Amino acid sequence: MSSGKRETNLRFLAEPGDVNFGGKVHGGAVMKWIDLAAYACSAAWSGKYCITAYAGGIRFVEPIHVGNLVEVSAKVIYTGRSSMHIAIDVQASDPKELQNRLTTHCIVIMVAVDENGKPTEVPEWVPQTEDDIKLRESAIKLMNMRKQIGEEMEAHVKYLK
Repeated sequence: MSSGKRETNLRFLAEPGDVNFGGKVHGGAVMKWIDLAAYACSAAWSGKYCITAYAGGIRFVEPIHVGNLVEVSAKVIYTGRSSMHIAIDVQASDPKELQNRLTTHCIVIMVAVDENGKPTEVPEWVPQTEDDIKLRESAIKLMNMRKQIGEEMEAHVKYLK
């Protein structure tokens, strides 16, 4: 049963160990934070253990600097039978100024699984506001686009053999 908690926010400071050769936080660290937030959000919504099925459309908009206060916001924007589409925004700021700027955003699809690792049903999320309806419609459009891309990738793999 869902706790009804649709949104999750993780906050922490970017550490020196997160830096790439260019002196900024590396994309791998950001992707790990995205996955953690998606898990926390999907588990809170479904009340179940969840696994990552897809992470896509990741846009690195601005760099994150060591010492920045990072906030990773996750929100359910669509539910299927066992899947949850989670919109993720990563923002960062100098902790002395607290003026957040968008650094990264993407969509992650999480799947709830039972104790045997099999997909299991999740509570339906029904949009209540006009903005939520638009988010859900966008998630459906992206889902259809992913299917087309998947078909094209399958055709591409055949040519590589």
